[in-house]
Formats: sequence, structure tokens, C-alpha cells
Amino acid sequence: MDLRKLKKLIDLVDETGIAELEITEGEEKVRITRYSHSSPPPTFAHFQTPQQVNITNKEISVAAQTEDALPQKPLEEEGHVLKSPMVGTFYRASSPESRSFVEIGQPVKTGDTICIIEAMKLLNEIEADRDGTIKAILVENGQPVEYGEPLFIIS
Repeated sequence: MDLRKLKKLIDLVDETGIAELEITEGEEKVRITRYSHSSPPPTFAHFQTPQQVNITNKEISVAAQTEDALPQKPLEEEGHVLKSPMVGTFYRASSPESRSFVEIGQPVKTGDTICIIEAMKLLNEIEADRDGTIKAILVENGQPVEYGEPLFIIS
């Protein structure tokens, strides 16, 4: 696997916020893992091929350093965080032509459908788990999400 493809995979992991990505192409296998700042950084890329590629932590952690410079406020301080109940693809509307289920500032009641997560060609309606107002939408339309990933902040 060439370094450009590896860099794209690292950027994908960084942009989407997924915790881990593992890809196998023929005999080559790469595994990229994110880490929290409270734990020591694990090995980001591990190859199991006859040809070994060496990448320094300095090259990989450039994006993490810029992220560290920004002050981060815990989401819990802003309101209730609604997290993804499954792995899949996040959609704000039932179809591309339809209006979004919710917008920022819109009041919601417990049980209101606020998004859809597609998993294995099944569309799963995700409902608000409390009454309140949508304060933030944390995921882009069409973005892959993981189990437990924050989707909305409801205040």
C-alpha cells in the first residue's frame, strides 16, 4: 500500500472520528486506531506484509496536534447528548428530496423521529429520548457513524 493511500486512510479516520479502521488488500493489511489524550498513543499503523513501511509518530500526529491547540468543552455541559445506538450511515431526512427531520433550534418531544441510520440496507428511525430543543447536530448528512457516537445535543 503506498503512502498516499495510507495518508488518505489516516485523514478519513481523523475526519470521521471513527475509533478504528482495518483494511486488507491481498496480502497487505493496515489497521489505524484513534486514541484518547488520557491514554498513551497506540501504534497507528501496523503492516503484515513482506515489505515494511516506516511512518513516524510525528507524521501521523500532525492533525492531532492542531486539535490539541483548540480548547475543548465537554458536550455534557452544553446539554443532553443523544448518541448513535448502532453503526451505520447517518441521514437527516427520509429521502434526498425531503426536508430534514429536525433543525437546530427546533423543539422535540420524546419519541419524535430526528434522523435515520441506515445499516445493512435497513433504515432505522432514531427517536428523541427526551423533550427539549435541538441545540447542535454533530454529524454531517451521509456520514458513517459508530455505536455510541454523539449525534445531537438536546437542551
